Amino acid sequence: MAEMSPTGYTIPIGRVQAFVGLGLRQGWNVEEMLQRAGISPLLLAENRARVTDDQVAALVQALWSATDDELLGLGATSMPRGSFRMMIYALVSAPDLASALERYRQFSRALPAVPPAAVSTVGEELRISVDLSGLGGDPVDLLVDALLASLHRFIGWAIGRQIALHRVEVPYPRPPGVDDYDLIFGAPVVFDAPTAMLVCGTGVLTAPLVRSEAELEEFVRNAPGDLLSRRDYGTSVANQVRHMIKPGRGQRLPAMDEVAVRLSMSEQTVRRRLREEGTSLRDIRDQVLRDEAIAALTNGHETIAELADRLGFSEVSAFARAFRRWTGSPPGSYRSS
Repeated sequence: MAEMSPTGYTIPIGRVQAFVGLGLRQGWNVEEMLQRAGISPLLLAENRARVTDDQVAALVQALWSATDDELLGLGATSMPRGSFRMMIYALVSAPDLASALERYRQFSRALPAVPPAAVSTVGEELRISVDLSGLGGDPVDLLVDALLASLHRFIGWAIGRQIALHRVEVPYPRPPGVDDYDLIFGAPVVFDAPTAMLVCGTGVLTAPLVRSEAELEEFVRNAPGDLLSRRDYGTSVANQVRHMIKPGRGQRLPAMDEVAVRLSMSEQTVRRRLREEGTSLRDIRDQVLRDEAIAALTNGHETIAELADRLGFSEVSAFARAFRRWTGSPPGSYRSS
């Protein structure tokens, strides 16, 4: 069997629940938006449910379309669609990152809808904070994370290299059941912080911006997909082990001794590190199969029987039992309507 690419990650339903709660409070047609994103409303009641990156991107696009507001009605004033594109154009022509960040600060002063930002250096740390106090009500977890992730993605894209974060600070308590922070940011997250903040090394300030106008147009055209989709910044041992697992019939689970050799650790250390991260080798295998199954069911290109066979299950019933154990729902719940 030909080697398969690493399985994409799925997003915990808690991320979607946050947006749905926002929509209900603002009187939006949430059912229609979920339908456009291919997300069954039944999944909202199951806290083990997951969705794909594409579904979340489609949900945000539906929200943008319904509200004509790129901050989804949470800003001090409306931020009409196209504002993001205009701001990117203003930033990308700056000679270096320090200049671009200063332009953003000035931009946020000129447009009240844009959350104000502050840039400071403390020793070797660059701290980019975003003031979200102007957002109405309590901060929506997914919106805060999307803003910070978008800023992080844009900076890395603009200078042409990935930026390693030291930490991320968010002004809300840790939400239950949300397990993707390491994958989004690849850095420790401080919850209940005074403000939203990205922290990295100061060396990036002098990095030149290298993108052309054609590249900028493509970047904006793909939003919010390129901004919200994760770039697999995961640094955990569990994430490294995950990349060793290829789902499919005939693909065996790597043994612990093989994992230890590839990680240059002892077997005891690997087990301990995974245990500290709340997982195990078997759990990671189940997560890979779960995410592959959810992506395939959402795409709808295979029958459930074909998918069960491809993932190595001898019977559809065995796959269905495993899928319900992973997600709390039968496979049919994830079929696009």
